[in-house]
Amino acid sequence: MAGPFRSRSVIHITPHIALDENEIHLQFLRASGPGGQNVNKLASAVRLSFDVRASASLPEAVRARLLALAGRRVSAGGILQIEARRQRTQEGNRREAIERLVQLLRRAAVPREMRRPTRPTAASRLRRLATKRRRADTKQARSRPKAPDDQA
Repeated sequence: MAGPFRSRSVIHITPHIALDENEIHLQFLRASGPGGQNVNKLASAVRLSFDVRASASLPEAVRARLLALAGRRVSAGGILQIEARRQRTQEGNRREAIERLVQLLRRAAVPREMRRPTRPTAASRLRRLATKRRRADTKQARSRPKAPDDQA
């Protein structure tokens, strides 16, 4: 069909991850918005459902990142739902819903870089302390002067 990511009921996400089209359930419903005279007659909107937890195509790490990325779009049972209703045709909305799923899966497939803790350099520590000293001196200069001793 359309797009370079599809071939014979398999949707290619990355070179190592391919999603079987049987894992995706599409439901067509009436959409508000563009559609002209057919808007109230045709079910052109698409609701894509994908069971993230039961998918055999996803490695465990990708599954965990996908659940975190999808947020409210995933039900308590682990079903990811994507609705597409921008296009006037069923096929256009179907393509859009699948493309959005693919983009989400591609984002989930990229592992997050771990932060390596670093130490401040000696020069940056000295600069920080010098700034603190200057600031303390400035604030000290603003205080009320001490009264001279009368015992001299």
